[in-house]
Amino acid sequence: MKATIMRLLVFKLFYTGMAFIISTHAFGQDSISVNDSIERTKQYRSVWDSFIPKYVKLQYAGGMGFLAIGSGWDYGNKKQWESDFLIGWLPRYTGKQSQLVFTIKQNYIPWSLHINGKVILRPLHTGLYITSTMGRDYWIKEPDSYPDSYYGFSTRLRINAFIGQQLTFLFRQEKPLLAKSITCYYEISSNDLYIVSAVTNSYLQPQDYLKLSLGVKVQLL
Repeated sequence: MKATIMRLLVFKLFYTGMAFIISTHAFGQDSISVNDSIERTKQYRSVWDSFIPKYVKLQYAGGMGFLAIGSGWDYGNKKQWESDFLIGWLPRYTGKQSQLVFTIKQNYIPWSLHINGKVILRPLHTGLYITSTMGRDYWIKEPDSYPDSYYGFSTRLRINAFIGQQLTFLFRQEKPLLAKSITCYYEISSNDLYIVSAVTNSYLQPQDYLKLSLGVKVQLL
């Protein structure tokens, strides 16, 4: 009788110990799984947040149309890089209808000078951008109606280079605002066709191949 009781007691202790080990292991696995899930969620959210535009821009002239509006992203240790996407409107002048101009732009801003706590001067603002003008009068490859190499360039795509300056006004962050800052800037630009024309035609003046544009950037994030 005593031997039977001892065997039951040993079996009960063994069963309880195994159940404790298994449950502890399962709980640890669940904890790791939950932690991994939280970490993956943070990573997914971080990737998704990187696609949200950080600012909006409105630009006048510069080969982007009469007016262009768009958004973009700033990045780098000092936010010295910007990537923009803009859609411009070219009104009807001599053509049959108005046109849309799509622009992809890469900006580089190497220096920032803090004038005071509310104003920042960026003395150099430079970069490249590609414009594409939509419409039947614009093409990438010469139509068959023209002799071979009659133009030698695309009328739809233009590669542009620019240089300019920025002046940023910071907003107080104590009050809830829709924007963190507003930046006014100007750019002096030229495109591939203008540069070739300037090199091959000495009679052209700077105002013939250099263009002035003005813009405003509203920083949202």
